[in-house]
Amino acid sequence: MKNPVIAIGLDAADPSLIETWMSQGHLKNLRRLRDKGAYTRLKTFEYYRAETPWTTFLTGCSPKQTGYWAPLKIKQGTYEVEDIQSHDFKEHEPFYALKDQYRVAAFDIPQAPLAKQVNGLQVLAWGAHSPQTPSHSLPASLYQEIVDKHGEHPTLRKDHASIMDVEALQELQKALEVGIARRATICKDLLQQEPWDLFLTIFGETHSAGHYMWHLSQTDHPLYPYLGKHCSGDPLLEVFEKIDTAVGDIIDSAPENANVVVFAAHGMGANVMDLPSMFFLPEFLYRWNFPEKYGIARGKMGKPPGEPLINGRAKKGWMGTMWSLKYEKNPLKGFLRRHLPTKLFNLLPFSKSSEQPDLISPFDLLEKSDPFFFQSAVWYKPFWPQMKAFALPSYSEGYIRINLQGREPNGIVAPDDYDAVCDELIEKLYQLKDARTGEPMVKEAIRTRQSATESDPKLPDADIVLIWQEKYATDVVESSDIGRIGPVPFNRTGSHRSDGFLMMQGPDIAPGASLSAGHSLDLAPTILSLMGAEIPDYCEGKPLLERPTVLC
Repeated sequence: MKNPVIAIGLDAADPSLIETWMSQGHLKNLRRLRDKGAYTRLKTFEYYRAETPWTTFLTGCSPKQTGYWAPLKIKQGTYEVEDIQSHDFKEHEPFYALKDQYRVAAFDIPQAPLAKQVNGLQVLAWGAHSPQTPSHSLPASLYQEIVDKHGEHPTLRKDHASIMDVEALQELQKALEVGIARRATICKDLLQQEPWDLFLTIFGETHSAGHYMWHLSQTDHPLYPYLGKHCSGDPLLEVFEKIDTAVGDIIDSAPENANVVVFAAHGMGANVMDLPSMFFLPEFLYRWNFPEKYGIARGKMGKPPGEPLINGRAKKGWMGTMWSLKYEKNPLKGFLRRHLPTKLFNLLPFSKSSEQPDLISPFDLLEKSDPFFFQSAVWYKPFWPQMKAFALPSYSEGYIRINLQGREPNGIVAPDDYDAVCDELIEKLYQLKDARTGEPMVKEAIRTRQSATESDPKLPDADIVLIWQEKYATDVVESSDIGRIGPVPFNRTGSHRSDGFLMMQGPDIAPGASLSAGHSLDLAPTILSLMGAEIPDYCEGKPLLERPTVLC
């Protein structure tokens, strides 16, 4: 008889954090699980690492095979960016869509579809971080039944707070902890309904807490001396401890013969991506395309950058503070823009620029319900048709699109010049440095196409992907060509890393079993192998444990 599998994902829970806290005596349930079973680290892809891990997990396929790179996409033949949400799964359904042979319960899996071939139940977008799917279920009535009985998740689609507002972050922590407790109760309830062959749930609270509480917990963030050091307790650890308790409760409710799998497909560290990808890169490309012009945050070379921008940030928020740094040729206008509230500045008769095109205000985009109003790259969109290369909106690495003739509606780079433009741009980007440490900002520049004419629809929109340095989260960069950008205010304080982990314990897993280091592609095959289920030929990973013998 097959032993059931209980699989619990901890969204973006970094293995370095988990390992450190376990060694310090925290996370007792996870430590017990690791000590009684097997443990290894995982890797995911180095780029598009924030956008693709769940699709990779669900399909067992790389983005090159699925063609899914991000929840946003350039609309072919335009400069418009579409919000496409999650992958469509038309080619391959989630790995747990196993038809009638296996009974499966999938609760709150991010970026997943309601798969027709699942024999059991599915509940989506109850409390997942960035679910990219509506709140619904199969059976259709189940979602509302769960909400009526256990309540909603308090932070669904609102799991954020200002990083400068400790009180707001404490409220976010409380709301996350309420969601964690409710999740555990729902999972225990579902586990009692019948003996599932696979029970799968994901804790999204680890993801939310990592993004917004890193600086209150970890000393490697520049804001820790200003906020974290004076914060009572460690909010990030406290959220993880609540999850550790919840994981223990779920395991206690599982059948005694269950194989338990706890994993993270990717990790988290100090935020070295948001500012470089979302702002520094768009501004760099603006200055590179238009020498002697400045969009936002013109800094002064040759002098120390000074302290991070903290004062006034709480009042204006990140977007307001960023927009107040918009460059103005008129010094008086620039002074008023920086120091007046945005609404008051906008009432001044000379607040609107006479130059056209001009940067788009994020507040104008917000009024128009543009889903990417907070993405600084979109503020530069009026200039894209005039630029040889422009930055695409991003949730992780830096993405550059070449304005190519024959592909873009107003393409200005001839196909014969494509390689030369890419090479020149990459050379200039390698000269960009952190103005505080002198560290080169670009760790690696990856070309996604072999030539300008390569047009596989499964390729990403970006022609160049930038992997940023991970040594220090900076707020100011510079190079001799484009000058200094910043300082600018920090946004989220945690960002993704390509490291994950896998721990397993149960009757089919020998304590201390040797596991080779794996990849997020290996998660689906490993779970299927534990279930005794067939692994599809298209899965690119491999089981990290030998298939157990099934006794009939």
